[in-house]
Amino acid sequence: MNSRNTSIARQLPRTALAIALGLTLSGVAFGQATTGAITGTVPAGTADTVVVSGTTGITREVAIDSTGRYTVGSLPLGKYTVTLQNDGKTVDSRSNVTLRVGSSTDVSFGAANTQTLSAVTVQANALPTIDVTGVDSRTVITAEQLSKLPLARNAEAIARLAPGVIDNNIYTSAASGKTLNSFGGSAVTENAYYVNGFATTDPLKNLGGITLPYGAIDQMEVLTGGYGAQYGRSDGGVMSIVGKRGTNQWHFGGNFQWTPSSLKASPKNVYSVYGPNAGKMYNYNNDDKSTTVEGSIYAGGPLIEDRLFLFASADVERQMGQSVAGSATTATSTPNTKYSYQMPRWYAKLDWNINDSNTIELTGMSDKRSYQANIYDYDYESHSRGDFLTPDNPTKTGGDAYIAKYTSYITDDFTVSALYGKMTTREYTGLGNPSTDAYVSSPELQRDAFNSGGPGYKGTQTTDSISDPRNNNKISSFRLDLSYKLGSHTLAAGIDNQTARSNFVGDTTTGPGYRWTYYHVEDKDINTPISDGLGVGAPGENFYVDQIYISNAASVRTVQHAQYIQDDWQINDRWLVKLGLRNDQFTNYNSQGEAYIRLTKPQWAPRIGFSWDVLGDSTFKVYGNAGRYYLALPNNVAVRGASGSLFTDQYFTYEGVDPTTGAPIGLTPINATPVSTNNEYGQAPDPKTVATNDIKAEYQDEYILGFDKQFNSDWLYGAKATYRKLRTAVDDVCDPDSIIAKGVSLGYDESQFAEMNGCYLFNPGRTNNYLVKQDDGSYINVPVSWKDYGFPPLKRSYYAVNLYLEHPFDGKWFGRIDYVFSRSYGNTEGQTKTGGVPDGQDDVSQTIDWDNAAVMEYANGPQSSDRPHQIKMYGYYQIAPEWLVSANLTVMSGAPISCLGMTGPDASGDPSGYSPWYHWCGGEPSSPGKTRYPWTRRLDLGVQYSPAFADGKMAISLDVLNALNEQKTTQAYSIYNTSPGIGNYYSGYKRVISRETPRYVRVGVSYDF
Repeated sequence: MNSRNTSIARQLPRTALAIALGLTLSGVAFGQATTGAITGTVPAGTADTVVVSGTTGITREVAIDSTGRYTVGSLPLGKYTVTLQNDGKTVDSRSNVTLRVGSSTDVSFGAANTQTLSAVTVQANALPTIDVTGVDSRTVITAEQLSKLPLARNAEAIARLAPGVIDNNIYTSAASGKTLNSFGGSAVTENAYYVNGFATTDPLKNLGGITLPYGAIDQMEVLTGGYGAQYGRSDGGVMSIVGKRGTNQWHFGGNFQWTPSSLKASPKNVYSVYGPNAGKMYNYNNDDKSTTVEGSIYAGGPLIEDRLFLFASADVERQMGQSVAGSATTATSTPNTKYSYQMPRWYAKLDWNINDSNTIELTGMSDKRSYQANIYDYDYESHSRGDFLTPDNPTKTGGDAYIAKYTSYITDDFTVSALYGKMTTREYTGLGNPSTDAYVSSPELQRDAFNSGGPGYKGTQTTDSISDPRNNNKISSFRLDLSYKLGSHTLAAGIDNQTARSNFVGDTTTGPGYRWTYYHVEDKDINTPISDGLGVGAPGENFYVDQIYISNAASVRTVQHAQYIQDDWQINDRWLVKLGLRNDQFTNYNSQGEAYIRLTKPQWAPRIGFSWDVLGDSTFKVYGNAGRYYLALPNNVAVRGASGSLFTDQYFTYEGVDPTTGAPIGLTPINATPVSTNNEYGQAPDPKTVATNDIKAEYQDEYILGFDKQFNSDWLYGAKATYRKLRTAVDDVCDPDSIIAKGVSLGYDESQFAEMNGCYLFNPGRTNNYLVKQDDGSYINVPVSWKDYGFPPLKRSYYAVNLYLEHPFDGKWFGRIDYVFSRSYGNTEGQTKTGGVPDGQDDVSQTIDWDNAAVMEYANGPQSSDRPHQIKMYGYYQIAPEWLVSANLTVMSGAPISCLGMTGPDASGDPSGYSPWYHWCGGEPSSPGKTRYPWTRRLDLGVQYSPAFADGKMAISLDVLNALNEQKTTQAYSIYNTSPGIGNYYSGYKRVISRETPRYVRVGVSYDF
């Protein structure tokens, strides 16, 4: 008889108290799972089947195997009743079993309750909290916890609860504008975002992704390593959100959040440290405040009981405020900006139980952000707004996604699921200011301004670049997953395909197509060439200006395919081994539709893990994992590297400055024609020569070993060690002279290298083969090793030890403490460059690193994500039936500081035309991390009141974030000098770029019907 007697039935009676399982320690499934599982053991001979019934109308019946074990997998998240039956009669049951995404919940039945056939019902809160089927590193935060913890209301802030996840401080999400995270020493672009199993990561630069309204999140899992072969395309971390779904009971509700400017602390002002205005205020920030209001509503329930369910929510957030730029001594074209951000979001999910064996899930969501503002004059003495000047440039980001998923439970042992989804986003900056003038940088270095200590003439242009209004990104994804249980083996196989298109993307300089940047040098350096490497001579006087042209725009795409197999082998009742293998293929296309990188040969990524249930009762687990993770290049690489890009400089001396436009007057060229550091003169390179012809994808190896243990019924503790090593990276090298020199040494004539690119995508630390086009259309191959360039070997390593102590929620309180000791070190951050670059460099895999040997000299040291000591403590306490208090404390050691400048003991060298991006500072070599930014300590506090008269349906909350109002510096300008000579300080050197967010207070009211 087929034991799988699955039916869609009315949910079974449930007791009132739900289980509170706290945080998941490590999970059974993998990175972007949307379901959970129930497993357990039953005393031999006491029962033959287990029936699992959920609040979404699903009931599944499975047989108990000969060893007394059972597993019910691929269950939608929700609450379940687990009933033990013998010959169709109830023997025992567990109610209110809450699943955790990607994990197995153990529901075992002891002999005490199964000796007779009388029905017994018990609460589920006595279940073990350690998932002994998991071998990865994950943190799961539930909707209940989100409603109680004092957090910023976004996915990035939720992820920072996980050990080893840090705020990057510089890069922000293209969709939400929120600060992005670094996971385990990786770059912020090496993370992946998922919603209901669909990849929502930004396809252009991998900077963030679209997410759900805060109140629509059912569970969010944060993976910091060790996930299985089903998933890839991330060697950092994964933020996977599962949205709420309708059940057999209708629920309605709303939430209102108010963050008033009157209860915000004033941001600290910024002062110049060096340059002509040293010690003077650079930016007046005290009045940079805003008010945020957010309102949301939701509804969920059955359209057809047991068959068709709907959940829908809508959320609108509006931030209104002002920012002040500049000061009495700093010129700016945006002195006072009165702005408004609109952030509309919606989410809808339809679940259809077609019949006993088939379900369909349909999801739609939107996460958008728009900005509008007006710019006014500002009186820095009276701190008052002046006359209207111009509209600011409007922006529109974010987008929509639609997902369909089909699941078929063909037998007890065989499950098939297929998912298809599409997403469209945009990242558009319009032109609000009608000015046709050129943008002006560093006006304080204009001759008259420098000599008088004045702010200089900034002009009327308020932005340096704009994007095409047709700009958009499109993703289409399809995956197929098969799972089959064969004895003690659970076998899985599938495909995971994605096509990402970026259309009309890129930027063009505003105004006449160029911008101006002013410079100053001391008397002793006026005869020192501006750039030997580019052939730019000396200015011959103290003041000069750079005219910069930048333009790049293209429509490009990336195609990613993957296949995987996985075997979860339950060797015995205590040992589980997971063996997986994934094969990724990546192809990147330029604006002409031609492939410039084609990595379609097997890229094998093994994944191996084990779990040892030491005592056999799910109270002590030892686990480990080893895996390899590949990462493709996003579309932005093709915009500048594989399509026509313009980036040139021409230097001039000048006689004066137009006070209206800020443009120089009476120009005399220093270099007769424009120069380009990377030979970017607008020409599109041959797709065969964009990258080396044997280029490899970026990949990283990772090793994890840890344990979780139940100290007693109230406490859990554990430890985990992680080691990550970047084996291969992709960046661009911009040193064609070394390729030519190697070719000549191999017997080629120098005339054969007439058609050379300025830069090539390559693998640092390896020997790379370059194709050089000949006059007759043929190609010669030139192998160049890292030693030929004068490069050091590639190095990025991360190791960490995590210790934790947790008190699961017992109806009274929940708390968790994590301590992480870690080091992230090497000579590359990865796909981006944060440390040392004023605003971060998000030219993914086209950073300044590896462009030539000179910029890599002395580059080895702690990387920007290095925080040796991290302490995280968070939790909540139900002090009375109506009152709950909560807290979230994060203490971290500071990031390493870099100092960059011109080379040599006289700080005047520019060997490759890359001034000032050398690891030299004031005439001395300067590796990263000789000094550090200060420790940071952020304390968030919350209190919640649920009045008895509302029967628990209403909650009033007050959160104070950064209650201590600590505003430590987290990033500062690291450029020592941009003009030759010791003491020729760059005017921004050591000036603050970012600080901790000042204290703010948020008031909330929610009501659930």
